[in-house]
Amino acid sequence: MVDPENPTWKVSKKLRTNARALRRNSIDAERLLWAAIRDHRLNGASFRRQVPIENYVADFICHAAKLVVELDGGQHFSDSAEQADAKRSATIEAKGFLVLRFSNHDVMTNRIGVLETIATAVVERAPTLTHPRKRERGQEQPS
Repeated sequence: MVDPENPTWKVSKKLRTNARALRRNSIDAERLLWAAIRDHRLNGASFRRQVPIENYVADFICHAAKLVVELDGGQHFSDSAEQADAKRSATIEAKGFLVLRFSNHDVMTNRIGVLETIATAVVERAPTLTHPRKRERGQEQPS
């Protein structure tokens, strides 16, 4: 039996705490992209943000499409950071995910293009996604 007071997590407490802090302190590009993809707004796909995978925290993830979207700031363009990002992507891809990387600048200046690229990847990887069904006020709940 699972004890609700002491749940067993597959993620370390440190990594989980880090993911929560990243959600609270998101940057402008992350907030802008999140506003466009949350609540099944992009082709009916369900995205989560700041999700731990292995020893990393993915910026955005769609489990149904096995898709990870990473946003890179200026610090990601040095040689050492690019090598670290390649290692990170390889680890995530080994879990069966496709990793799409965009610069923060791309999100801020070409949001439509970024969203089209993500939408295309979602359709290719999970073509049977359906939009969530919402009940209208006053309608009976289906039995």
